[in-house]
Amino acid sequence: MYLRESKGWFKHYDFILLDLICLQIAFFLAYVLRGMGWNPYSHVLYRNMAIFVEAADIVVIFFFETLKNVLKRGHYVEFIETLKHVLIVCAVSMSYLFLIKEAEKYSRFILITTMCFYFILTYTVREARKSVLQKQMEAGKDRSLLIVTTSDVAGTVIRDMKDHNYARFTLSGIAIIDKDMTGKVISGIPVVSNRENTPDYICQQWIDEVLVVPSEDAEYPEDLMKKMMETGVTVHLNLAKVSNTRGKKQFVEQIGTYTVLTTTMNYATARQLFFKRAMDIAGGLVGCILTGLITLFVGPAIYMKSPGPIFFSQERVGKNGKRFKLYKFRSMYLDAEERKAELMKDNKLGDAKMFKLDFDPRVIGNEILPDGTKKTGIGNFIRSTSLDEFPQFWNVLKGDMSIVGTRPPLIGEVSEYELHHRARLAIKPGITGMWQVSGRSDITDFEEVVELDKEYIENWNIGLDIKILLKTVMVVFKKEGSV
Repeated sequence: MYLRESKGWFKHYDFILLDLICLQIAFFLAYVLRGMGWNPYSHVLYRNMAIFVEAADIVVIFFFETLKNVLKRGHYVEFIETLKHVLIVCAVSMSYLFLIKEAEKYSRFILITTMCFYFILTYTVREARKSVLQKQMEAGKDRSLLIVTTSDVAGTVIRDMKDHNYARFTLSGIAIIDKDMTGKVISGIPVVSNRENTPDYICQQWIDEVLVVPSEDAEYPEDLMKKMMETGVTVHLNLAKVSNTRGKKQFVEQIGTYTVLTTTMNYATARQLFFKRAMDIAGGLVGCILTGLITLFVGPAIYMKSPGPIFFSQERVGKNGKRFKLYKFRSMYLDAEERKAELMKDNKLGDAKMFKLDFDPRVIGNEILPDGTKKTGIGNFIRSTSLDEFPQFWNVLKGDMSIVGTRPPLIGEVSEYELHHRARLAIKPGITGMWQVSGRSDITDFEEVVELDKEYIENWNIGLDIKILLKTVMVVFKKEGSV
């Protein structure tokens, strides 16, 4: 899922929030300095003024665009722009007092001192915030970008991205498509692939987005573009090389200094992802509390049948190939991974992309008696009731997973993926998802699993998540499709 950058003034919501906090601190300090006490909000006139100046600040930001290009402004320009912003807010506040005929009752000292403190605070905080963002631009953040370009402009593209890395990408590598330079380093960034193996590299590594900037003389890499889009990764194409390539969701935006055509399976606004993350945090907290309670009962039962750790951790592949450690209640014997190879011939899904048995002897308590009867135990119980999944709420709270998403695959499974299989990694993995509520035990075709995951990604919205959650509750209570 691609987070499309907000347009206009709201994309600087962090600066807006900091401005509002600085303004309120300035108001409080001015009131205290005037010697009128420690609670300016106890007086109706001053309380109303405290609310009004906050609203006035937002209006000034919106109509006068005082935060436009805030990240690109130098110290002097920022000083002038901040001063202009404060003076406008001051003028609006004075007009407000005049219109409500309270100008004589409101302390002029407090108004002027508030604006002086506000200017000093907000200028200092803006510069400090930009300093932090500048360091993040240099170091990169939690978004991995692969640059696909040609050898003659590679150095220029890398320098441009480093100098204008406003999205704070981690530049994970560069793919040279006009010659094989794999293994070399250009401007501090390693060359990780050539034209032929770039799609395979994307499949096997953590790559969130791809920026394609070939030189003007190079041919348009149509076949490569199609293969990269097939993997489900978000692709940004420099508009100098736009062609009639069919994508799923396309729009124009700015990446560094380049105007690009972005193609992605789907995208979400900051507000949508905020609600999804808020839902994950709330659910994660409740889930972790329940996990603690369940441990009191399930933990001893697991240990008595199979002495060893109560919890099981395993490295899985998350969004866009990023690896993380997934946690579960241990439902299998300690030698489960060693025995997997000998049981692969009985895999219901037929290949190594996913693994599933009708009756798994590695599950704690599972055994076939001499008369052929199949006996189950605590391991099967916690799997059939989905209790083994509860520790994953810690993964949700950490941000590795979401409550609703796609099934997180094993590293070995991903190594078997074809290009179009990788599309199911375009979103955070989830505890539940489209596959789990669609009769997961009855689905034995991995291609069908992939299609369900892609359907979820392409049609995602908060309403769909809620619908899947409700279906999950029904599936768990009815014990349908349990693994």
